[in-house]
Order: sequence, then C-alpha cells, then structure tokens
Amino acid sequence: MYLLIGIIAFVIGADQLTKWLVVTHIPLGESVELIPGVFRFTYIRNEGAAFGMLANHRWIFMVLSTVAILALFVYLIMKRKESKWITVPLAMIVGGGIANMIDRFALKYVIDFLDFYPFPFWKWIFNVADAFVVVGAFILGFYLISLLIKELKKRSAAQAQAGNEQTESDPETEEDPVSDEPSEPASESDAEEHPDHADQP
Repeated sequence: MYLLIGIIAFVIGADQLTKWLVVTHIPLGESVELIPGVFRFTYIRNEGAAFGMLANHRWIFMVLSTVAILALFVYLIMKRKESKWITVPLAMIVGGGIANMIDRFALKYVIDFLDFYPFPFWKWIFNVADAFVVVGAFILGFYLISLLIKELKKRSAAQAQAGNEQTESDPETEEDPVSDEPSEPASESDAEEHPDHADQP
C-alpha cells in the first residue's frame, strides 16, 4: 500500500511542480520551443476535460471526476494485493485525477503546457497529470488484453486435451479377420475312413 500511496503522491507532486514552473517562467499564451516542429511548452488555461476537450463544462467534469477518482481510490484500496500490473497503473490514474482536481478547485481551470505537435491533426495541449492518466490506462488495458488472450489460449488447450483423452478412452471395434486362404482338399486318409462319401459322384 505504501508503494501505491507513494506513486499517487509522486504524480501529484510532479504535476504541481511543473505547473508552478510554467506559470512562473512562461507568460500565458506564450510558447517555448524545445524540439522545433515536434515539441514545445505552451502555457494555456483549460476549463474543460483532459487535453482541452469539451471546454466550458467545468462543473460537469468536477462532479464526474470526483466520483470517478473516489471510486478508483476505493477499488485500489480493496484490490491493493492484486498484481502490480493492475494496482500501479490505477495509482497513476488516481494521482493524475487528483492533481487536475486540485487545479479545478483552487483555480477553476487546469494548467496545460505540454504541446506535442508533429502532426497537423494533433492540436491538444496537456499536462503531466494527463500524461500519467493516459500511460496508466494504456498499461492497464494492455495487461487486461494479455490476460484475456492467455485465458483464451488456456481454454483452447484444455479443450484440445479433453478431446484427446476422450478419443483415447473410446474402445476401438475390431472385426474378426476373414481368412482368404482356400480350404484344403480332403486327404486320402479321410477318403479311406469314409468310403461312402468318396464313391459318391
């Protein structure tokens, strides 16, 4: 449990620290190029959901986010002894959700600044909390899909083994072989012993 609390605290701390550095060093709406044509810091204020989507609906996301975070946190506590492939990604998601909720309650908006723009269709700006949420969801989804594939393979192998055992347990019906050899003619001694049959035409 300490590991999971540590992950949540790290995500919140990293997110809030990077947002503070952006606010104190980059003017609102300005950008700082890091990798020209690929990545830059662009300080914006987002009143919508992650990646700036569906803005102007702040109260909806606050309610939904609060309920989702509480549900995930309770689930995380209950399933803390499960595989780390489940609990660690969930801790990342919870930490990212809490970090953005701090912004929404304290500032009434979320600070975004990670501007990744190598493709024309990619226009969303996000933050460290969003990145942890997406990475955590990806890891969790990948693990669950791998479990599903493994379970399907196990069932297929079990069915194949059951079919082989059933085939081996069924008795094979063996037919008596029919002799193709011609019957031997009666010997002379037999004819002598039965003269009546020997004289018949």
